[in-house]
Amino acid sequence: MADAQGGDAALRILVVDDEENIRVTLAMCLEAEGHTVVSCSAIDEAIEQASRHVYDLIFLDVRLGVHNGLDYIAGLMVDCPWTKIVVITAYASVATAVKAMKAGAIDYLPKPFTPAQVQLVTQKVVQRRRLELKVDALQAALGELDPEADLPTENARMRRTIALARQVAQSNATVLIRGEIGTGKGRLARAIHAWSGRASGAFASVSCDTTSADELDAELFGFTKFDAPARLDVPGRIEFCKGGTIALHDITHAPPSLQPKLVRLLADKEFERHEDFQSRPADVRVVAATSVDPDEAVRRGRLRRELLLLLDVVRVEIPPLRQRPEDVRMLARRYLAHFSRENQKRIAGIATDAMTALKKYPWPGNTRELRNLLERAVILCNSDEIRLEHFPSNLLAAPQRHGIGDLVPLDTIEDLHIRRVLASTGSIKGAAAVLGIGVSTMVRWMKRANAGQAPPEDASVVPTVHAGAEHEKPAG
Repeated sequence: MADAQGGDAALRILVVDDEENIRVTLAMCLEAEGHTVVSCSAIDEAIEQASRHVYDLIFLDVRLGVHNGLDYIAGLMVDCPWTKIVVITAYASVATAVKAMKAGAIDYLPKPFTPAQVQLVTQKVVQRRRLELKVDALQAALGELDPEADLPTENARMRRTIALARQVAQSNATVLIRGEIGTGKGRLARAIHAWSGRASGAFASVSCDTTSADELDAELFGFTKFDAPARLDVPGRIEFCKGGTIALHDITHAPPSLQPKLVRLLADKEFERHEDFQSRPADVRVVAATSVDPDEAVRRGRLRRELLLLLDVVRVEIPPLRQRPEDVRMLARRYLAHFSRENQKRIAGIATDAMTALKKYPWPGNTRELRNLLERAVILCNSDEIRLEHFPSNLLAAPQRHGIGDLVPLDTIEDLHIRRVLASTGSIKGAAAVLGIGVSTMVRWMKRANAGQAPPEDASVVPTVHAGAEHEKPAG
C-alpha cells in the first residue's frame, strides 16, 4: 500500500506457518508495504507471541504439524479480541472456509497466493481498523460532551431500569428496549454495549423504519456483486460489529420481507448477504428498541411473533419524562451548563417561574424535547439567567392534564388520547394504525390541531402539537 509507511495504515502482523518459504515470502511482501512482521513456525510459539504483544493481524496456517490452526483461533485472540485472523491453507475447501469463519477468522486465503491477494487482505484490515478507531474516538468524545452520557436520574423507577440494563449487559442475551420517542433508547443501547464484555468490539445503530427492504438488507447483511470485473464483497453492519453490538431501532417497523432473516440471525447466529446464498456466522449481540407496544405490533401483523420471542429475552422499559418529575430540574440544569459552555455564555441558572413552567409541562418529546428547549433558551438568553421569555409561548400554555372520568367534553379526552398515541408511535401512519383509523383521518386531525397547517403524511417527520413546533423522529 502506498500509504502504509507508518501511521494508522501500518499493521503489526504475526505470520504462523510451518513452511519457511511461506514465512519468508509473506514477510517480504508485507514489510515492503510498511508493516511490521513477526514469524513463527509452531502454534505454542504463536500463542506466546500473542500473549506478550499486540497484533493487528495474524496469518494462520491450518496444518501446523499435528495441530489444526483453526482450533487455536480463540486462544490467539484471548488477550487481543480486536486482532484480525486470516486463515491460509494449501488444502482449500468450502467446509474449511466455513469452519474458519465460525471460529472467528475474518478472511480465508488459499495457497498459492499472489502479492496482490495479500495486499488486498491487508488493505481490508487497515480500513476496518481505521473505522474501529474512529468509532472509539467518537465514543470517547461523546462521553466527554454529552450531559446524559452517564444516564443521570433522581427517579427511583429510572434507577431500577438502569440497574436492570447493567445486569443484563453482563450476559450475551438479546435486549428489547421499550420507551417513548426521546426517552434515550439509543443512549441506553450504547450504554449496554459499554457495560458488556463486548465493549472492545464495534457498536453500530441501524433504523429499521425504511421503505426499502433491499437497502436495509444490504446495510445490515452486506452484499456480493458477481457481475463486476472481479467479485466484490461488501460487508454489512453485522460483519462490522463482529464481537460487538448492533442496535436495531424501530424494530416494529422492520420490513416484513426482512424479518425472517432477522429470525435466522437471532436463532441460528447465521446470515446471508443480500442476493448471496453463502451462510456466514454472526458473532454479534443484538439490542432492539421500539417506541410502540411490540405485542400490539404482533397482534396487528406488523411484527412476526417468532421474531418478538427471540428479541424479548429481557425487556427494559424506559419511563417517560412526565413520570419522572424530579429529573426535570436536574436535567434542565445539566443542559444549561452544557449549552452555556458550548455557546461561551455565563448563565447562572433558571428563574423560579421558568423552572415551574418546565415542571408543569407534560413533555411529549421527553428528554430530547427538554434538551432542545434548553439549547434554544441559552441561545436566546442575553442575561444571567434563563427566564420565561426565553421559552416558546406554547410551553407557557401547556394543556391541562385530564383523564377518563373527568367532567370535560368527550372531544378533550379524544384529543388527549390521540396526542399521547402520536407521541408514543412517532409517526402519523403508526398512530393511525394503533387508533384504528385511516391516515387521511389522522392528517385531518393534525391539520386542525396545528391550526390549519397540514402535516406531511410520511412517518419521518411529526409535528409536536403540544409545543407547536416540528421535531425530527429520532432513532432512539
